Amino acid sequence: MSNTDFALAVEGLTVSFDGFNAIEDLTLYVDKNELRVIIGPNGAGKTTLLDLICGKTKASSGSIKFQNEELTGMDEYLRVRKGIGRKFQTPSIYENLSVFKNLEVSYPEGRSVFGALRFQCSPAVQQRVQAVAQEIGLDHVLEMESGLLSHGQKQWLEIGMLLMQEPELLMLDEPIAGMSARERELTADLLKRICVGRSVIVIEHDMEFVARIAHKVTVMHQGKILAEGSMEAVQSDPKVIDVYLGH
Repeated sequence: MSNTDFALAVEGLTVSFDGFNAIEDLTLYVDKNELRVIIGPNGAGKTTLLDLICGKTKASSGSIKFQNEELTGMDEYLRVRKGIGRKFQTPSIYENLSVFKNLEVSYPEGRSVFGALRFQCSPAVQQRVQAVAQEIGLDHVLEMESGLLSHGQKQWLEIGMLLMQEPELLMLDEPIAGMSARERELTADLLKRICVGRSVIVIEHDMEFVARIAHKVTVMHQGKILAEGSMEAVQSDPKVIDVYLGH
């Protein structure tokens, strides 16, 4: 398989903070329509890797190609336009707006200040909102003020706000933190649905959840990739067991 066939090709990526390599010579390939889960102990560099891919942090060296286009040196907002969506650990939704409005303002044309002023909720936008609301399981609470949603529903709404932009790579940092068992189940189903037609990278600690959703698991440790493969293969890898049990 040549590098051009991957949705995301990260090669030789390094980032140093004050002489310390948070990510060191890291190479990672993610397929189209793949749901990749990244696991590893705290401080392994998982969140930093997502920061580098979305452009929040600049790489010291190495290459990040998205659909064969070099991203290093490209501004964060341009990466969003190229189709990269990122959800952080704490949901950032507009609590005083309805679920519908949160989704509506996330539509690409509604993004800029001038866009928002001129923005008309056309039938196309309404259809998109309805479709996304259905996908995230919030189509029955569209008129509800978002601040009244449960914790899990707020997480889904934020995923929905990203889906409104039709990203081709979606990155989620610990999406099930603080969720009930039922919400976790629904989130697993949601993630399986949304990786059809796009690539999804998830950082997660909950191994049971990882086993339910991952096509492939990448284990990071001290800024490097320690192991990669199916959940079964990774779990039985002596290096991985050593890192997890040795802490």
